[in-house]
Amino acid sequence: QLRALEALGRFGERLRGFPRSAVRAVGTNTLRVAKNAGQFLAEARGALGFPIEVIFGREEARLIHLGVSHSLPVSPDKRLVVDIGGGSTEFIIGTGYEPELMESLPMGSVSWTQRFFPDGEIEKSRFKRAEVAAANELQRIVKAYRKCGWAEAVGSSGTATSLAAILEANGWSDKGITPDGLDRLRADLVRNSDVSRFKLPGMRDDRLGILPGGIAIMSAILDALKIGRMDTAEGALRQGVL
Repeated sequence: QLRALEALGRFGERLRGFPRSAVRAVGTNTLRVAKNAGQFLAEARGALGFPIEVIFGREEARLIHLGVSHSLPVSPDKRLVVDIGGGSTEFIIGTGYEPELMESLPMGSVSWTQRFFPDGEIEKSRFKRAEVAAANELQRIVKAYRKCGWAEAVGSSGTATSLAAILEANGWSDKGITPDGLDRLRADLVRNSDVSRFKLPGMRDDRLGILPGGIAIMSAILDALKIGRMDTAEGALRQGVL
């Protein structure tokens, strides 16, 4: 909480003097599920100096799709957008700027890493449990999404862009995220066994601690939705809010 309030305080200093109509702050999964969210939000709003709106999962999905759509060339085809966050993952199928299907599932790179890799030790059996748990969550949406269909799959936000960077930098993918590339990354991680000592080209140090959970969720998504390749987009929630 202290780190978050300090960060919001720094944002507040930069935003001081802005009219309220020029600033929109939104909270996502953590503030949807935390038991002490109400108490924290009161302090957070004071530190920022502006209202903070906690948005529901489907509104988060709508905004993510909007941000992704504005960062990619306009296409007449359906696009599947997948955004793995810290505690939730959003799935959207849409055309242009208009979403058709939207869903938010309660699994994320932080929560999955804490649940299945709490001590930083990486084992094949742990990956298997994490992927099975993600596959169970995905069963709620797989049938409807595959029936709707899409021409292009795109990943947004930190987990997707980090995984794509690692796979491309190590020659495990020519472009984007592929099942084979993830298999090779997972195998390399299992061989090293300790995530804190794991180093690879393309890897950002600030993403290292939550890498295992992100890999497990992305692997389950590619398998359940039969995605052979997922490209990435720079835009996401922030751009959608703007």
